[in-house]
Amino acid sequence: MQFEDLIDSLKEEQPLPTLSVELQSLWWARKGNWEKAHQLAQDANSREGDWIHAYLHREEGDLGNAAYWYAQANQETSDQDLVVEWEDIVKTLLRE
Repeated sequence: MQFEDLIDSLKEEQPLPTLSVELQSLWWARKGNWEKAHQLAQDANSREGDWIHAYLHREEGDLGNAAYWYAQANQETSDQDLVVEWEDIVKTLLRE
């Protein structure tokens, strides 16, 4: 899947079932369903899920919790625009 394909899929009501749980989490985050995105990120039990978890807590303004999850994901705490970070995470996951 390419980045543009994932963006195009946002017009649908559900993410593609072939997406990883991490990409499904990001899909729901972009659709504005923070709770669903958060649950999937927690359930991923992966460093990538932890990175998304960090992003989601930063999005909600819980910077202390976000910092913890960035550390768990072995990522630097981000201060970039949330849209840019979302895109960076998606693009990184699509390359894997």
